[in-house]
Amino acid sequence: MAHAPHDSHADEPQDVVESIVPLMPIVLPVAGGVLIFLLAFIAVFMA
Repeated sequence: MAHAPHDSHADEPQDVVESIVPLMPIVLPVAGGVLIFLLAFIAVFMA
């Protein structure tokens, strides 16, 4: 009943945070631009 050692972690599910981290340089500026646009729209609408 000898089993091969499990050195590879290919069968483990990938963490959601680890899958998002490489996209952060794109996601953060886009989200910031959308937030600034929405805040400016609200400010103009309320004025």
